[in-house]
Amino acid sequence: MKIDCLIIDDEQELADNTCEYFNMFDVKTAAVYSSAEADEFLKSNETSLVLLDINLSDGSGFELCKKIRQTLNIPILFISARNTDDDKIIALNIGGDDYIEKPYSLGVLLAKVKVVLKRFGSGDTAAPAESADFDDGYLRMDSVNKTVFVDGTEKKITSIEWKLLDYLIANRNRLVTKNEIFDNVWNDKFTTDGTLNVHIRKIREAIEKDPQDPKYIVTVWKEGYKFIAPGDQ
Repeated sequence: MKIDCLIIDDEQELADNTCEYFNMFDVKTAAVYSSAEADEFLKSNETSLVLLDINLSDGSGFELCKKIRQTLNIPILFISARNTDDDKIIALNIGGDDYIEKPYSLGVLLAKVKVVLKRFGSGDTAAPAESADFDDGYLRMDSVNKTVFVDGTEKKITSIEWKLLDYLIANRNRLVTKNEIFDNVWNDKFTTDGTLNVHIRKIREAIEKDPQDPKYIVTVWKEGYKFIAPGDQ
């Protein structure tokens, strides 16, 4: 079976209500309530997106996220009542694409899920029309296979991080504002500065010789970011 969204949350009533609401609006959704049930479901079914709680009855959503990331490169959105910055940073650093706090609005959550599904749906993950393969001898972007190589070694980044880096490279040597990134990479108005900052940091850790002194992706204070092509640094 192939579904659009898998909810993994031990708050069964909330998970069921969210599942029912999504299905009413043609987002094919299933719900499971533990890590073990999620493992069993994913052995014989496919999903395009995961909504994952941190606190599960039989383990940590963080650990489950890392396990899912070993075999699947699909969007994982954390949903949790835990609202500390540390939790959000951990969630995004281990492979989460976004972090949604409980209690959430079903309508707002549905809108975000639809945007993410559209962004990662068939034909929607292609590089921007102005983008092309990039290779400066150290950093190489393969837009066909959605891969990144640094000094000949492939670096593992998430789909949203690939799209973010791809967009910055496609618009290199100019300021790309945060709002422009939200509109063209996330395609929604719900993403926060914190989420963007964590993904930028992860990309820097993957591609920069010194992430603390970045040469490729520079911050323009209070405005956004600029990808500096070699020779322009």
